[in-house]
Amino acid sequence: MSKTPQEMVDLYIEAEIDVLAGKTTVINGRQFTAENLQEIRAGRQEWERRATAETLKAAGKRPGPAYANFC
Repeated sequence: MSKTPQEMVDLYIEAEIDVLAGKTTVINGRQFTAENLQEIRAGRQEWERRATAETLKAAGKRPGPAYANFC
């Protein structure tokens, strides 16, 4: 069963909390420990980008910079 980007963000946040508490966690069959904290954070950030893009797409918006209109 495939997970949504937000579900993956939640998994990575849980993993980050567990690792910071000294626990070992497994995501998609991969075991992570304190030495993998940077990988966990990078994975969370990637899934946060995907979740944001999905939310924007559902709202009919495009990701990217917002420009001010001074007219």
